[in-house]
Amino acid sequence: MSIGKTNKYLGGLLVAFFLLAAFFGWVYTPFDPLAINLRAKLEAPGSGHLLGTDEYGRDVISRLLTAARTSVSISLLTVSFAVIFGTLLGSVSGYARGWVDRLVMLFTDTLLAFPSILLALALLSILGANMYGVVLALGLAYMPTVTRVVRGAVMSLREQQFIEASRLMGHPVHYTLWAHVVPNCLAPVIVIATSMFGSVLLTESALSFLGLGVPPPAPTWGNMLAGARPYMAQAPWLGIFPGLCIALTLLGINLFGDYVRDRFDPRMRGL
Repeated sequence: MSIGKTNKYLGGLLVAFFLLAAFFGWVYTPFDPLAINLRAKLEAPGSGHLLGTDEYGRDVISRLLTAARTSVSISLLTVSFAVIFGTLLGSVSGYARGWVDRLVMLFTDTLLAFPSILLALALLSILGANMYGVVLALGLAYMPTVTRVVRGAVMSLREQQFIEASRLMGHPVHYTLWAHVVPNCLAPVIVIATSMFGSVLLTESALSFLGLGVPPPAPTWGNMLAGARPYMAQAPWLGIFPGLCIALTLLGINLFGDYVRDRFDPRMRGL
């Protein structure tokens, strides 16, 4: 079996498992992930609680499932925000050129001057630690990458004959842009959105670990890791299971992203 097919099936399997866990976190969990039971605190994994309990007696597997739902929601909303607005800005910038292009690129380069996580930290200090603040902060942090990719694709497409034919037929600019230019930019956008999903998930986990993500008691993998630090010697499962969830999910996304890149990038199809 080729490496591409291995990436496809293993990555797809891990991503599907992650999405299934998020679905169960939405519709069903074995226990209430927020219910405190001090009589059952720090129970080791066993028949009563499959993955044990935390320092407040809350079921770990229920919290992991709920955290998966939170991670999927934040990652999907963030990637959608970055892709929609990044594609809009990149398309207008690459097609219009002139002062519009310079203005958009000035805004984009300003955002790119800051590392994504530092920009997100700065924005969250203003917006406050909540789910929608995280989505907005991360969306703004990752949007410039999409804008630059789409701008480059549009600048090469705008000189093609089919675009010139659309102009000569008298189609308005917005029709030519959305009917002919943007659809031909979808391949690189799909590739970058796939890789961005994993980056967003990791950044969101890091922000939650630092206490700037979704605030407790709502569980996220990041704040579960942060809460496990004082108990690593006494209850190592509190750190092991959230860490494994993050690692395996990122592995699946990266493997599947490699397959998507090979599928949509013409330069990789012959390899």
